[in-house]
Amino acid sequence: MSLLVIGLSHHTAPLSVLENLSRRESRATDIATDVLSSATASEVVVLSTCNRLEVYAEVAAFHPAVAAIGEALAVAAGSVTRGQSLGRAAIAAEPTDPRDELVLSAAGLAEHLYVRFDDNAIAHAFTVTCGLDSMAVGEAQIIGQVRDALAVAQAAGSAGESLNSLFQQALRIGKRAHSETDLDQHSVSLVQMALSRAAQVLGPISEQRAAVIGAGGMSGLAATAARRAEVATLTVVGRTPERAERLASATGGMTRPWADLADVVADNDVIVTCTGAVGHVIDRADLALSAARRGGRPQVVVDLALPRDVEPPESWPEPVDGVTVIDLQALGAQLEAHPDSAVVAHVRAMIVGEVAAYLTRRIEKQVGPTVAALRARAAALVATEMARLDQRAPGLDDSTRAEVGLAVHRIVEKLLHTPTVRVKEFAMEEGGDGYATALRELFDLEPRTVANVSAPPQRGTA
Repeated sequence: MSLLVIGLSHHTAPLSVLENLSRRESRATDIATDVLSSATASEVVVLSTCNRLEVYAEVAAFHPAVAAIGEALAVAAGSVTRGQSLGRAAIAAEPTDPRDELVLSAAGLAEHLYVRFDDNAIAHAFTVTCGLDSMAVGEAQIIGQVRDALAVAQAAGSAGESLNSLFQQALRIGKRAHSETDLDQHSVSLVQMALSRAAQVLGPISEQRAAVIGAGGMSGLAATAARRAEVATLTVVGRTPERAERLASATGGMTRPWADLADVVADNDVIVTCTGAVGHVIDRADLALSAARRGGRPQVVVDLALPRDVEPPESWPEPVDGVTVIDLQALGAQLEAHPDSAVVAHVRAMIVGEVAAYLTRRIEKQVGPTVAALRARAAALVATEMARLDQRAPGLDDSTRAEVGLAVHRIVEKLLHTPTVRVKEFAMEEGGDGYATALRELFDLEPRTVANVSAPPQRGTA
């Protein structure tokens, strides 16, 4: 079994494609169900955030699993109906870069997908969890999102021993990256970047009135960042009054009811919205009315939601004077223009070491049952021969018998030492189970014997 990752993110897909996929709240569960029902994967975890959708699967065969996961993603996006497959022809024949990343080249959704396999997939999981693959490099919010994705898979029973191990290790590495390095200081959040852009348009942020629409996790980050920027006033508007009041209280702001949304938009210079609504919360007509009421004073609207809360300016028949809309795609382009720092390089080196250690542990675990079965067979043979010795030499004193037993044990240990060491080394070099299979054949170890010394998968547990 090997790890396969197929997904798309802000690196490979435009905001419109990510937005289309984000419209279905049950997409992660539906995708996992579809992939497992295809019988091409034994375990599945789906990581779904505002700017990425990735399927992590434990698979026995590469091509059938790629086709099944590709179809599940296409169904989730509404590109195809169940039963239609992207097919093996959609897979690029050669790696597109030195990391052996394969990109599906079929039309539509497939052209935005990336595929990572085995050690590249492990490295990708660790990189994502550390925040190095995020739109805002180094952001720590992804750790919670990875934890939530694993919890959902555990509750559904789709995360077994392999993916539990992978994600638990990824979470540990993510925490290390933030606790042992200055990655938090390196990170520039989306909200900070947006407020910086707003200051370029409006002037000092401390002189601006700000409003946050929504009361979820991202809205909480937005309100906190706005308060740290010392905005002149902070208003929170949410569909659930209790949550809005808690957020406003925690950030020193005030609340307004959802019914006053039009007034809040008109009264504030900076609007940050992230509601999770399916339709647009603010459209061009709303902004045009706001601009008229503001008398030409400039306004910046930051849309951090996916699907977007604000009607995209590219769909407007004409611009609205004085209104600047900043969305995730604009922020992502600006953030990705920043070069990697020494801190990021340090974390990348940490990930390389962790991947190597993880692969070593995985290989040792794969051949472990064979080695254990071999030693169990040897121990049984020693016990049989010692029992035969007792029958043939019943008068042997305890001291002599102990010396004979110790000598036999030492001979067996010396004979087994090289095969057991080499089987691990060969498995690591080849990345497969061929040498363990040869060892089972040479010493006539039955599959049942090997299975009996293997720990059963703990599905649905951390």
